Amino acid sequence: MTDHTIPEPIASLLEHINAHDEQAFLDAFTDDGVVDDWGRTFTGREQIKAWSDEEFIGSRGTLAVEEVEVAGSTVTVVGDWRSNHANGRSTFVFEIADGRLAQMIIREG
Repeated sequence: MTDHTIPEPIASLLEHINAHDEQAFLDAFTDDGVVDDWGRTFTGREQIKAWSDEEFIGSRGTLAVEEVEVAGSTVTVVGDWRSNHANGRSTFVFEIADGRLAQMIIREG
């Protein structure tokens, strides 16, 4: 399925990201959640927060969604990422577990 219908919890997560709501962003992850940012891996709330403070929420990032694909518990979102740290078309692959975010992989769009 490729359209702009984004399932939960990813739809809310993207709203939190674009609103720069760090607390809600961090709360969206499972306790052992992982961010893989272009091959650099951050596991657990403390590491994800440290990364996000510099490169994600802390850099005032926003994502304009262009494409969405859902395959089981995996949601892939492609869009235009804009922040004070990095800019450009990016692919975000989200893995959902028990209604929360288990993994977020970021790559070139």
